This record gives sequence, C-alpha cells and structure tokens, in this order.
Amino acid sequence: MIRLAALFLCTGTAAMAQDLGPRPTFPDPDMARVALGQLLFYDPILSGNQGVSCATCHHPDFGTSDGVSLALGDGGIGLGPDRKIDPENLPEQRIPRNAPGLWNLGASEFTRFFHDGRLELDDTQPHGIRTPLGADMTQGFDSPLAAQAMFPVLSGDEMAGHYQENDISLAVRQGLLAQPGGAWDRIAARVEAIPAYRDGFSQALPGEDITFATIANVIADFIAFEWRADNALFDRAMQGDATLPPAAQAGQDLFYGKAGCSTCHAGWLQTDHDFHAIAMPQIGPGKSARFETHARDDGRLRVTGNPDDAFAFRTPSLRNVTLTAPYGHDGAYATLDGVIRHHLDPVAALKSYSPQQAVLPNLPGASDLRILSSPADVEAITDASDLTPVSLTDPEIDALIAFLKTLEDDTPRLGIPAQVPSGLPVVGR
Repeated sequence: MIRLAALFLCTGTAAMAQDLGPRPTFPDPDMARVALGQLLFYDPILSGNQGVSCATCHHPDFGTSDGVSLALGDGGIGLGPDRKIDPENLPEQRIPRNAPGLWNLGASEFTRFFHDGRLELDDTQPHGIRTPLGADMTQGFDSPLAAQAMFPVLSGDEMAGHYQENDISLAVRQGLLAQPGGAWDRIAARVEAIPAYRDGFSQALPGEDITFATIANVIADFIAFEWRADNALFDRAMQGDATLPPAAQAGQDLFYGKAGCSTCHAGWLQTDHDFHAIAMPQIGPGKSARFETHARDDGRLRVTGNPDDAFAFRTPSLRNVTLTAPYGHDGAYATLDGVIRHHLDPVAALKSYSPQQAVLPNLPGASDLRILSSPADVEAITDASDLTPVSLTDPEIDALIAFLKTLEDDTPRLGIPAQVPSGLPVVGR
C-alpha cells in the first residue's frame, strides 16, 4: 500500500510539473558586469540629490521591496518602515504605487514591467520596447529589464528630486530626458567622472561608452543574477527531490484546485504575466498627472486606453511573496492573510477596507484615502472586478500560507557592498 501511494504521489507530482510548462530560463552571468551593476544599484549617485539609490525601495532586508505600502523616495531619511521625512527637503507626496519585489526578473518570460505594464517588449516599436517615452526612447538597452530599471531616476518623487533642486530634476522639469544633454546624459556624466567607475566599465564593457543605457544594462545584469530564486522547496518537490510538509501539501492542493489561485498565478513563477481587476482598495495619491485633481489609479487603462483594462494590474509572481509585504499595487494589505481574504470576496473587502491594514510612514498633510470617499470611483472599481468569490475556512487559508512559504528562496549571493565608488553612504549599511 505504501509503495502504491508513493508511486501515485510521484506520478501526480510529475504531471503537475509538466502542467507548469518549461522551466524558466536565465541569462548566463558575466560577473564583471554583475559586480559593476551591484555597485550602481546601491549607489545614490544616480539620484538627483544623491540621497536615494535603487536599494532604498528595493532592499534585500525587505525581500527586495521596502516593507511599506507606499514609499517616501526623495525627501526621506532611513530605510523601510522606519523611513521618515527630511525636514530640510520635504517630500511632495508618497510614491503612488508599492515597490514590487525583484525576484526572477532576469527570466526570459518577464517581458512586461511596472504594475501597469507600461514598459514591455513590443515588436511594433522602433527599438522593440514600448516605454512611456515612445519614439523618444534612447537606444542601447539590452532588455526591457534594463530599460525599466532606470525610469525611477526620472521621477521627482522617487529619485530625481523636485523642480530646481539639482541639475537632474531641472532637466526633468524642462522635459529634457533622453535628449542629448538631458537627465540621462547628466547622470551618465556623473558616473563617468568617478575613476573607479571608468575603470570598471573599461574592464566589463571594453570599447563601450558610459551611457545611461550601459549603466542600466549592468544594473539589470546584477538584478538577474542576485535575485534569481528558482530552487525553493516547491521546485525541488516538483522535480521529485523533496516532499512538502502536510500543511503545505494541503495548501498546494487548494492553490491548484478549490481556491483557484493558479488561474492567474500560473506556471513555475506563479504568474500569467497578464492584468486583472480585483477591486483592490486604492490608497495614496493615485497615479495621476500633476494637473489632475483625482487620486484614482486606473491601472492598465492608462497604458492601453481600453475601457476593459480599467483598474487592472499585472499579476505579480509569488516567489518569495512571504518576504515582500505589503501587498497589492498600492500595498493596501500588510499581511498575506489580509490580501488572501480580499481575494475571497473582493467587492465586500473593498467596501469594508480599513487603512489600518496598510503600512504608511507619516507624511504630514497627506490625504491617503481620498479615492475611497468617492462613491462613483468605488462603484467603478467594483464593476470592473473580474474575480469570482470563493469560500475558504481559516484552516484552509493557513494551509495556503504554508504552501506559499515553500516558494521561498532568498539565498544571498553578492549581498550589500561595504562602500560604493562615489563615496556616498550605502543604504542599509
């Protein structure tokens, strides 16, 4: 009987592994480029006021996110939930969307980036990548991962700073971005002025100039290497090299069965790379232009103009999801339990949402729940939701969380550098 049961389990696991499709593929790392990208990822030299690095909002201590619902970028001091405003440089507003984790973004199947997919592979575009800059996008990016890695430096709230605080923010304010002498050129000139970076680029990319694109390319190489996470207990179990604990196995059965999670969280990395409206509560300033007065985030609609894409956001991969709280495109839920319960009945969860479920560092004068005060907006989000309610017991939710823990694989690789060539403070050190 035991042998028959073991054979059945093995056969079932093999069938499930086959249903997941081909294993993700990753580029072979060039360690000279990876090491250079590591330094630039942690170096505040890329930000306008030289106080924010990529790691400020994507730090390994917080699962490559930042532990808060909506971050304070330029104008903040500190890291994660302890980050506070700088009284000498007050932020204008919170960053309108949650900082997503960076796990497995080097896998070839990741072709869409940002919560709304506004940067993605697109053969119809002049350089094969659709970006918010359209035809004005500069050339030389090796991948969409590289292209997206550097857009935060153009955001005043994230890295650039505001108005005339520095030469980068001034260029952004004037609309000089990818043009000669624009913000990207000015950042590249900063990097090129540092001897250690000049030497690093000459060794890692011989014969290539230090441009914004080459900076982005090596940062992408670092991200792809540093946060590859495809050897979790789940992976080993699917390949027949391990077994899941009973609670996790029960959770996996629910995930791929009754709970219906795999409808969207599909494949080896638990994402269909598509966009779905799930009536997520909207907090914070919203994704709006400076001249707009609403605090709404229309999601994918802002990219495509298609009304069917209203309030739809990209399905996140669930790798290391237990480490990347808060959850949702705006971090509306601080816990996995909270966001799972939202999925069970999104409309009811939206209407009963409490801001205590978010993690929001204090920003005096901020209005963080403006959208929920508009019945019309709440109704629009409700009408757009495409999730069917599901009934799960508390023990079943616990089992799902036990399964999600088997997706953890955060083995450190290079880690945080002790110092960076600019001499500026390293975030988290």
